[in-house]
Amino acid sequence: IRQAAQTIYQALIEAELTSVIGAAPNQRTPERLAQRNGHRPRLLATTAGDLELRIPKLRAGSFFPSLLERRRRVDQALFAVVMEAYLHGVSTRKVDDLVRALGADSGISKSEVSRICADLDAEVGAFRDRSLAGQTFPYVFVDATYCKARVNRRVVAQAVVVATGVCGDGRREVLGFAVGDSEDGAFWTQFLRSLKARGLGGVQLVIADAHLGLRQAVQAVMAGASMQRCRVHFLRNVLASVPKGSGEMVAAAIRTIFAQPDAAHVHEQLDVIAGMLGRQFPKLEAMLRDSAEELLAFTSFPISHWKKIWSTNPLERLNKEVKRRTDVVGVFPNPDALLRLAGAVLVEAHDEWQVSDRRYLSEGSMALLTKATKEVTPAQLMPA
Repeated sequence: IRQAAQTIYQALIEAELTSVIGAAPNQRTPERLAQRNGHRPRLLATTAGDLELRIPKLRAGSFFPSLLERRRRVDQALFAVVMEAYLHGVSTRKVDDLVRALGADSGISKSEVSRICADLDAEVGAFRDRSLAGQTFPYVFVDATYCKARVNRRVVAQAVVVATGVCGDGRREVLGFAVGDSEDGAFWTQFLRSLKARGLGGVQLVIADAHLGLRQAVQAVMAGASMQRCRVHFLRNVLASVPKGSGEMVAAAIRTIFAQPDAAHVHEQLDVIAGMLGRQFPKLEAMLRDSAEELLAFTSFPISHWKKIWSTNPLERLNKEVKRRTDVVGVFPNPDALLRLAGAVLVEAHDEWQVSDRRYLSEGSMALLTKATKEVTPAQLMPA
């Protein structure tokens, strides 16, 4: 098979050269444009094995066959295998073993894997820049995870921020992502403005953790949208401030706030629990009362949505998948390489959501959203 493939490749190369210069070997024609001047070797790795090809040289000018690609010695079939393996978190060393197992005896270097996967940039870039206009996203989830990358010859932590949204029919989409040095207010503001510039609209609730500067960025960029602080992250922060022996009791008490049947009882229960815990933990009472507005923002929306919008758990699962893929690499050579792989993982998740029969929220319940937000305001839900 390898010999047959090599013969066919070489015949196609010679036929293309004949067409380009207007004459076959040892043929004299008035249409000849150039003369052959020997060959140079070219190794091509394919699924049939390594092919030892000969690229013709010309006495004047140059020639390179169109069925090959400059600076790439891997054919398109093997190219697809390498890219797919990289996206599924296979290390570059294991990619080399895979290529050898497929018949390419010379293997493939780390730098060549990186060059192949650089072609993902066009696909990831097109996805990041796509228009979000034409539909509304009432719920937007925002979170960040950290990975290692080299910046100015130093290994530093880079924040990978991701935004997902629930559109009017209840389906989820990956709205955008970015890689930055930190999670300060300027970074969040720039990220949210990029989403607005692409047409993001109709946002009523942003669900996130208490990231530094995010609240101010939401207020500045998404006027009219409420901020829901993730209850899971808040509970972790609370447990970090109380003795370990009291953690289970405190967690059980706070969970009763979210187990109430309606908005009025939720607000009332928070007041009761804050006063009860405040007798032993004054700092904890202050945390609950200071965070009440953001912690209970979900109560302004349909009750059937509460469990889906009071935490960032859905986005956490997506972040874990990104981390699973990026942990295989360890340290990325630069932030662009990190963005490439994380972006490819997010594009894959987005595509799976679009073809899935299951929606994050039913279309019928989403129809209640407009009615609920018009009839109920946070001020009306506060206990007298």
